[in-house]
Amino acid sequence: MIALVDYRAGNLTSVRKAFGALGADLFTPETPADLAEASAIVVPGVGHFGATRALGPEWMEAIVARVGDGRPLLGICLGMQWLFEGSEEAPELPGLGLLGGRCHRLRGGGAGVAGRDEATHEAIHVKVPHVGWNALDLKNDASIVDAIDNGSQVYFTHSFVAPVTGDTVAVTEHGEPFAAIVQRGHVAGVQFHPEKSGDVGLRILRNFLSLVG
Repeated sequence: MIALVDYRAGNLTSVRKAFGALGADLFTPETPADLAEASAIVVPGVGHFGATRALGPEWMEAIVARVGDGRPLLGICLGMQWLFEGSEEAPELPGLGLLGGRCHRLRGGGAGVAGRDEATHEAIHVKVPHVGWNALDLKNDASIVDAIDNGSQVYFTHSFVAPVTGDTVAVTEHGEPFAAIVQRGHVAGVQFHPEKSGDVGLRILRNFLSLVG
């Protein structure tokens, strides 16, 4: 059974439905101790990083312990950002810290300037939040992207992003490049919503399930 963590920061129904379409059985743990029975853990989420306050030290310790036992972990959208050390959106809150780096807001705001073109130094104007379909630029081989074509389109809705690091598997561009998929061993994360990304999203979830022993 896969634990789908509910910390009141996302629509679990669509995530559960997507995994169900792949034949996976999910349960929602009521306490950190319930994770002891999980074969894998999924942390979804949308909205403000402050919502992760509900995943306090006991939850964090239990999740890290299960990862240490070899249980796969997947973070989706806000859940992926939580895998990092923290976010400037709620700088007082620590992330899980399994991945190095801190998350930041996409450059600019509203329809403002998101950055500057490195070649021309001209301002790049994009809308924030970033909502809609965008392409994956695959950077590294990893099991989470098995059978995923470079340039595949997936569905995003977010204002904050994770940095591009050595754990980045795929990058997406929205005014600036950011980590769209990350993986380190049996820990993986996606900034987009695989449950809303059609066949590509389902393939990524299937790839995650392949990590479950």
